[in-house]
Amino acid sequence: MRSILPSLTKTLLIALLAANGAATWASQNAVTDNGSVVLLNDDGTWRYISNEGEKSGAQISFNKGLFQKSANQTFQLKSAKNRSATWLDPRKWLFQKPDTGASPAEYRFQLKAGDLYGMMITEQIEVELDRLPQLAFEMLRRTAPNARVVSQEFRVVNDYKVVRMRMDANVQGINLSYIGYYTSDKSGSTQYVTYTATNLVEKNLPEIEEFLNGLTRQK
Repeated sequence: MRSILPSLTKTLLIALLAANGAATWASQNAVTDNGSVVLLNDDGTWRYISNEGEKSGAQISFNKGLFQKSANQTFQLKSAKNRSATWLDPRKWLFQKPDTGASPAEYRFQLKAGDLYGMMITEQIEVELDRLPQLAFEMLRRTAPNARVVSQEFRVVNDYKVVRMRMDANVQGINLSYIGYYTSDKSGSTQYVTYTATNLVEKNLPEIEEFLNGLTRQK
């Protein structure tokens, strides 16, 4: 299969990979005996992950819209780590399963017709659903301290409860946007995320929404 990253400039590629590496949290957090999640710092210190942050004190709203895979999403990929799966439109998307240890993502994706990318990060650790996006945000801020949460909401996608979150960050002088679904159940946790330059979000929004709405559970 040909490379799924042919069109980014070298600078943008480095920035994206740096930020993406910071967005995974499994190797840098721990769960205490009472189920609390703590963030482990490089210097050996730690702190509790709370529900506070960019939207401190605000409850996540619930979008009651209908979110389902499209008829064009005919190809399914399944996680080997938990029950998550996704449906893709194979005419639009390329996918790649990175070498073990080379990437935090179980799958990486690229839109064939533009600079829009995706990743599926899967873990076997269950995390409270309203805390999972905060974990991702905290890890992104380790690479991009200026990162901010633009929006969050609960959705039900293909009968799968998720949090949809958009985060914006400036990484090495490049404005990036991450829009994704975050979900967790007894089989583990999943971050299903798209990313692109911030100035390309509106252009790519229909493709972003269709891609994300392919997320489902294995039978």
